[in-house]
Amino acid sequence: MTARLVRYEGHVQGVGFRYSVKTIARGFDVVGTVRNLPDGRVELTAAAHEPEELEAFLEEIAVHSALAHHIRKVESQPLDDPSGLRGFEILS
Repeated sequence: MTARLVRYEGHVQGVGFRYSVKTIARGFDVVGTVRNLPDGRVELTAAAHEPEELEAFLEEIAVHSALAHHIRKVESQPLDDPSGLRGFEILS
C-alpha cells in the first residue's frame, strides 16, 4: 500500500475543502482522512493499493475547479504506516 501525508495551505478552511476532497475520494480506490489544522492548513492522509491510483486522486484535488483556486501551497511526504485507515473520513 502506498500512502502520503499532504498539507494544503491557502484559503482552504471554511470553503468546503474537506467535503470536496471526500467527494473526490468516492471516485477513487483510496482510504484516508482529511482535517483542518489549527494553523489554517488542511491535512490529508491518503492511501491506495496502487501508487497510480493515489497520484490520480491527488492530481484531481489539485485541478478540481472548486478547490484549485483555494490552494496556495502543497507539502507532501510519504507515509510509512497507513494501517488503521478505513474508508474516507473527515476529522474535526
